[in-house]
Amino acid sequence: MSSISSFIKESYNELVNKVNWPTWAELQESALIVLVSSIIIALVVFVMDTAFSKIMELIYQLVSNI
Repeated sequence: MSSISSFIKESYNELVNKVNWPTWAELQESALIVLVSSIIIALVVFVMDTAFSKIMELIYQLVSNI
């Protein structure tokens, strides 16, 4: 039991005294970067999915006409 309590005390001490927490401005900037990146990646995936779907429809039409 002593090891659990010492682990909790050491973890708390490290979080309070040794961790360099970001400022509110840094946190907002990081969140904005993640948001923009996520939107760009979603748009790229959407375009790829739509293009692949159209290509597959064309292939199916060509194969069904044979």
